[in-house]
Amino acid sequence: MTSSCTIQFFVFSITLIFSVSYLSASHAPNSEPHPYKLPIKKDPVTNVFYTSVGIGNPRHNIDVAIDLTGESLWYDCAINYNTLSYIPVSCDSHSCPTKSTIPCVTCHGPFKPGCTNNTCGTYNYNPLAQVTFPGDLAQDFIFISQIQVSGIRSGCTNAHKFTSNLVGGLPKGSKGMLGLARSELAVPTQLALLKKLPLKFSLCLPSSNNIGFTNLLIGPEGHEQSQDVSKYIQTTPLVVNHFDTGPLFEEEYFIDVKSIKIDGNVVNLKPSLLSIDRKGNGGTKISTITRFAELQTFVYKPFVRGFLKKAADRRLKRVASVAPFEACFDSRSIGNSFTGFVVPTIDLVLQGGVQWTIHGANSMVMVKKNVACLAFVDGGTMATMSFFKASIVLGAHQLEENLLAFDVASSKLSFSSSLLLHNVTCSHL
Repeated sequence: MTSSCTIQFFVFSITLIFSVSYLSASHAPNSEPHPYKLPIKKDPVTNVFYTSVGIGNPRHNIDVAIDLTGESLWYDCAINYNTLSYIPVSCDSHSCPTKSTIPCVTCHGPFKPGCTNNTCGTYNYNPLAQVTFPGDLAQDFIFISQIQVSGIRSGCTNAHKFTSNLVGGLPKGSKGMLGLARSELAVPTQLALLKKLPLKFSLCLPSSNNIGFTNLLIGPEGHEQSQDVSKYIQTTPLVVNHFDTGPLFEEEYFIDVKSIKIDGNVVNLKPSLLSIDRKGNGGTKISTITRFAELQTFVYKPFVRGFLKKAADRRLKRVASVAPFEACFDSRSIGNSFTGFVVPTIDLVLQGGVQWTIHGANSMVMVKKNVACLAFVDGGTMATMSFFKASIVLGAHQLEENLLAFDVASSKLSFSSSLLLHNVTCSHL
């Protein structure tokens, strides 16, 4: 008879970790978990976070970008990819997603991974290149922290079939993306179902290109108890947007921002402008692919005005704007601390009154010698968009050195704000 146990795991070294553990008759009640670990790196050229996933037999190590809003794991299998364990998902299989709108895939040969008949099709999306392309859905061995996992479905695409650049914008050598969205084909969802785990994962992205690893964990929580980090953790509901939110209709991660404060002063915004409306527009989305926070114009303009006023109160010297940033300053007029530039503090006031605080390390970026800019950009208006647009998109720069734990099953997000405030980093929790 299977029973459950508490699994303790932590976001310590900068490593992407899929931590999955479960009890069966063979497990002792106090047995240690066996975390799945995938090393995550920040590319110094693109600043995109990526990891390496082992796939197939013989094993192929494939670098893939980490996409919090991506619906699946997909990779280019066109060249030098042969595996004996590759199993195409047939169109009439229960493993073929019911929401799939792609007709059955056929191929005229030569037959190989990515070129089979009667195969369930899948759409693969690269948001960095803004291209969507079809692929074959297949099952193959996936290696996570040297542990072989079978039964994971992923998208295999032959890039030579397309004229568009399927891997445009990805770090050099990367051949795909690892999706973490609230979707049937996302790796966290599949691992949770296969291992009968609660659907939870957490991540902590590094701010330095030189450190090398960050953490993502899947499974029961436990990291909040590490080295007094628990006292800094706050929890807010994850908001589900029931509308189609992008070209692939991903289930993305939203939080309910009620207001924005700058140095304690509330930005003059109608709360309704921050909420998801009846058409699915608005809300605050969290993204690991968007580099810098994007605010719709009606939020961006008063936000920047408020920041500039507080910056003037602090006697920060403003300089000419550097695209795509508007509010730029002479960095020599700004003090430094362990939380980055000493600039006006930004607070996102969330449901229940908790606040996500953004300090200089996450709000500012050096754009050239002696020039630092507010790392928030004008995301435009709905009139310029072809589909859904969030009021606020928190980008990867805003997430660095912040511990985020997604309890998808309970629709909750636990977050630390900047760990630097407590003299801690993602690599030294």
